[in-house]
Amino acid sequence: MGGTKGLTTQFHPCVIPSIRDKNVTEPAFPPPRTTMRHLPPPGLRDRLYRMGWNLVQATLFRWSPVPLHAWRRCLLRWFGARIEGGTAIYPTARIWAPDRLTMRQGSCLGSGADCYNVAPVELGRACVVSQKAYLCTASHDIDDPAFTLIGAPIVVGEGAWVAAGAFVGPGVDIGIRAVVAAVAVVTRNVPSEHVVAGNPARMVRERRVSSQPSVEK
Repeated sequence: MGGTKGLTTQFHPCVIPSIRDKNVTEPAFPPPRTTMRHLPPPGLRDRLYRMGWNLVQATLFRWSPVPLHAWRRCLLRWFGARIEGGTAIYPTARIWAPDRLTMRQGSCLGSGADCYNVAPVELGRACVVSQKAYLCTASHDIDDPAFTLIGAPIVVGEGAWVAAGAFVGPGVDIGIRAVVAAVAVVTRNVPSEHVVAGNPARMVRERRVSSQPSVEK
C-alpha cells in the first residue's frame, strides 16, 4: 500500500470519515434557506385527505412490487404530487402528504426513506435520497408552552445524494451535486458540490465530479 499518503483524498459517502482533507478550506456553513414559520393546525379537509392517503399508502402503495415505480407514481399523482417521468419511489418509502411533494426527472426516494413533508419537499433532477434517510420539514416551537408546530420547505438539488440514514432538517437546501454522508445530521444549507458528514454535519471536502464516468477494468 506504500503508507497512508493520499488517504485523505479518498472518501465514500456511505462511511463517515475520521480523516478530513487538510488541503481544502472549509467554507462558511450557510444558514437555512428560509426561516421557520408557524404552521396552521390541520382542518377537516386535510384530515380526510390524510386518512385516504394513509389507507392507500398502507395497501396499494406498500404492497406493490419494487419494480412498479410507474404504479406508485400514478398513486402519488392521484393525491396531488408533482412527479416527473423516470423517478423511482420504493414501496417502503413514506410520504406524509403527496400534494406537498415534487420529484424532478430521474430522482429517487429509496427504501425506508421518510419524507415528513408537512411543508413542501422538492427533489431535483437525478438526485438520490437513500434508504432510511429522513427529510423532516417540521418541528415544534420549544419556546411556546403549547409546542406550536413550525416548519419550512426542504430542497434537494440536482444530482445531489442524501446517503443512508441521514437527517435533513426544516428549511435546508442541499445544493447541486452535494453529498450528505450516511447518518449525518444536517440543519444548515449544504453548498453545491460539497460533501458533509457527522453530527452536526460539517464540511468534509469539495466533491470532485468527473466529466466522464469511471469504468472498472
